[in-house]
Amino acid sequence: MSSEPSYEPRTDRTNHIATPVLAITYERYGDPHGIPVVLLHGFPYDVRAYDEVAATLAADGGFDVYVPFLRGFGGTHFVSGADLRSGQQGALGRDLLDFIDGLHLDRPVVAGHDWGGRAACIVAALWPGRVRGLVSADGYNIQDIAHAAVQPMKPEWEATYWYQYYFHSERGRRGLDVNREELCELLWRMWSPQWKGAAEAFRASAPSLHNPAFVDVVVHSYRHRYGLVEGDPRYQEIEDLLAATPRISVPTVVLEAGADGVGGPTFAESGERELFTGRFELQHLPGIGHNVPQEAPEAFAAAVRAAARMAAGD
Repeated sequence: MSSEPSYEPRTDRTNHIATPVLAITYERYGDPHGIPVVLLHGFPYDVRAYDEVAATLAADGGFDVYVPFLRGFGGTHFVSGADLRSGQQGALGRDLLDFIDGLHLDRPVVAGHDWGGRAACIVAALWPGRVRGLVSADGYNIQDIAHAAVQPMKPEWEATYWYQYYFHSERGRRGLDVNREELCELLWRMWSPQWKGAAEAFRASAPSLHNPAFVDVVVHSYRHRYGLVEGDPRYQEIEDLLAATPRISVPTVVLEAGADGVGGPTFAESGERELFTGRFELQHLPGIGHNVPQEAPEAFAAAVRAAARMAAGD
């Protein structure tokens, strides 16, 4: 299995950092002496989701902005050809912590959506002393794997998870491999039903999906979260801690998309508020779909600013 990236960086903002498992490609914006911020994309998106957010924060001044490609995306690649191409949540959280450590970031604001929101929530929950604030476009985005395998949700919500169940089969793996752009563009459009620019914006992110590890990481993620495959043993301790539903004590802003095409309870219905024990804000975004930072960049940038102010006690 090749560990070489196939993605060609598109800007002179591109940098690389070696961590124990990954060589992470990332983009950097803003004031190198400012408050560090790490912006984390999800599946099937990439760093282009944060172009406007990063530019806005950089123009504000006072923010040192980092936007990494997650494992399996863009130029980020595995150091060893022998490592399991895991997409489990423990791996995503550890990748973010390794990124923070590798760059010696001083308590960044961590902000994300989808997979990236999960990584941000995990680090904020398990290593709160390492971050100053959290922005999550998905609320408490840590998976309850023990219940996910056996507890059904409302049928109308389950219908929107078809892609997850598709990836449980070898037919689905093959479909993701041979039809990756068509399938992922479809997800973009379905998940953001009121965003007229979804199909056009997808074209800028599509090259990132041709990373050699993309299919393996994605399939493992959607199988592991339902208990269908084993995880990488190196992340088991993290998975055990996450199974206990750890609280998040750092200052947090949750962004709730009002037109998300991925079904699920509202934040109020979820009962997640009690899981955030620090300073907290909830912002509703009517008409915004699943790709919150790209559909509502000003609101996302404002949430980062708010989390930083909350952390400073303002």
